[in-house]
Amino acid sequence: MLEEAREILQDYFGYPSFREGQEEIIENILAGNNTLGIMPTGGGKSLCFQIPSLCLSGVTLVISPLISLMKDQIDSLSTLGIAATFINSSLTRLEIKERIAKTCEGQYDLLYIAPERLQSKDFISQLQATDISLLAVDESHCISSWGHDFRPSYRLIPKLIASLSKEPIVTAFTATATKEVRADISDLLGIEEENTYVTGFDRPNLKFTSIKGENKKDFIAEYVEINQDDSGIIYAATRKEVEQLTNFLRKKGFSAGKYHAGLSNQERKAVQEEFIFDELKIIVATNAFGMGIDKSNVRYVIHHNLPQTLEDYYQEAGRAGRDGEPSECILLFHPADTRLPKFFIEESNLNPELKRRRYQKLQKMIDYCHTSKCLREFILDYFDDQQSVDGCDNCSNCNDQRELVDITTEAQKILSCVYKTEQRFGVTTVACVLKGSKQKKILNLGFDQLSTYGLLRDHTIKEIKDLINFLIAEGYIQLTKSKYPVTKLTDKAKLVLSGNEQVYYKVRKKIKKITAKNLLFNILREFRSKLAKEEDLPPYVIFHDSTLQEMVQRKPVTKEGMLEVKGVGPVKFKRYGKLFLEKIKEFKTREASSQEVATTTDTPSHLISYNLLQEGKSLSKIADLRDLALTTIQSHLVRSLQEGFGLDVDRFISQEEKELIRKKIKEVGAERLKPLKEILPDEISYFQIKLVLATEGEE
Repeated sequence: MLEEAREILQDYFGYPSFREGQEEIIENILAGNNTLGIMPTGGGKSLCFQIPSLCLSGVTLVISPLISLMKDQIDSLSTLGIAATFINSSLTRLEIKERIAKTCEGQYDLLYIAPERLQSKDFISQLQATDISLLAVDESHCISSWGHDFRPSYRLIPKLIASLSKEPIVTAFTATATKEVRADISDLLGIEEENTYVTGFDRPNLKFTSIKGENKKDFIAEYVEINQDDSGIIYAATRKEVEQLTNFLRKKGFSAGKYHAGLSNQERKAVQEEFIFDELKIIVATNAFGMGIDKSNVRYVIHHNLPQTLEDYYQEAGRAGRDGEPSECILLFHPADTRLPKFFIEESNLNPELKRRRYQKLQKMIDYCHTSKCLREFILDYFDDQQSVDGCDNCSNCNDQRELVDITTEAQKILSCVYKTEQRFGVTTVACVLKGSKQKKILNLGFDQLSTYGLLRDHTIKEIKDLINFLIAEGYIQLTKSKYPVTKLTDKAKLVLSGNEQVYYKVRKKIKKITAKNLLFNILREFRSKLAKEEDLPPYVIFHDSTLQEMVQRKPVTKEGMLEVKGVGPVKFKRYGKLFLEKIKEFKTREASSQEVATTTDTPSHLISYNLLQEGKSLSKIADLRDLALTTIQSHLVRSLQEGFGLDVDRFISQEEKELIRKKIKEVGAERLKPLKEILPDEISYFQIKLVLATEGEE
């Protein structure tokens, strides 16, 4: 039977050999043993039950908690000619009835259901009439009350197993389970310890980065601009933050969508499909609301806020790089981020023991942000994974290339100013005093008479606020837990003020692109998108990015050569491989004859950008198409507006922001933009200021 499994792997899925752990798990399942597989995200868990389903008679019942994930897997299986379907709340009663009837008749190899479906007695009775040979429990950590994502409906699975006339082989899979959660899964599903396979939690292709003291919005804006060709997820803690971040990115011209529980089902479904189909490059989502996507080419995941547990973090961060290609997981940390998860724990209805455990898990998450040890090793230790990754050279602690700068003098000035303002004011007021601001509030309070007034006048307000936030993150300053937090000095600050301790600030080097540009890769990716739209499939269902990358490296021109590419088996070759082979041949012909595709035009550069915008393309897409910086495209639009070309300015700036900019122009003028930018909120960009000036006919 194992030989048959290997043939299925090659013919259907296009891989010559199993990944680590897959063969042992599949062999154990085919031997008739209940099996638990702990495998990292992207490690090929799905194949561990999909391949046995094709080897065994009867139906494989897959219990999965995420509706969208079901659809993705069904789409993938359908392209391979494997008979599979799902039943969930997105279907009508008639559709459910038809699918159950076909399942009973043996027309499907796999049937996916949501765990809540097990609450229906009618549905259970219909399953009892079905020949279920294999039961696969996906995201099996949800069955454990000790887990980070416990779902009561999962506790109905043992009752289902007991009710079936013929007991199926039971399999369970998860990527995030501590030792106690694994024991819980095994006990509830009747899996012996010797049939538990832990292939490891490590994801070598993921680069883990923890950043403290950084202006979060500035970092995100810079990061997504540099990596605008790639797909990414940004997680935020609340709906409000999701809305704000999405609006912030859209105003800067990025293709971003929002996803949280406050949206309607239709809105969530629409934005998720746009993201899956590569029509949206960025999605901003709440930590608490699971995305449930199987999108393989997510190149980065940024956490704007602190998750409640390392299980949450590793599961969410693990949505990056499912195809095995280099990807990045970045956590932006500020001490104030701990307030919300602590509030959630306190307001929960958990018993004292569970609350205590939640606080312990939260502390581990905080420790992750502060640790100086290898971040990868910290995660693996948490999950009791004994493999050594010391010096992984792929996390921010092992590969710290930041420059160490002595900012003791600046720190003394800031700490002194907090003291001189009697520790009664917030970050912005302290920054304004140090800048030497002439705001009415500063003058009325007499702060212009303080010895610290204007001590950092050579810095921008934003730079001063960033330094203050760094001192907060490092524990020299603390913020009160009031509605309007004020700055207070800690004991640690006294050592700096007395000259007994120096303060060093690590300056981050320039962000680098994750994916290097490659002409053939872009051609194949665009062609894949075209095919995907025609067939109404997510692009990665056709071929993963990793498969396209291997095509680029090998540049096959024959069927035999294409079949050597991982992810291209005979089934996929027949359906898609021939088409991609032609694209590669075309590229090689052009390359050999040194012909370059070029477009000549007399149209000025700024009007080309303007025309593309009028065609409905986003600023980031225009920048991508023209291989120009986003700021250059923004300048093109401002110039077009100045020359009298119509532009929907409201698309980039709200009425309130316009009024605020106009008000500040009256206060400080518009001869120089930098002073104007400094007295405006950080979220207002130079682009928005220029739009207002252009609208009013000013230079």
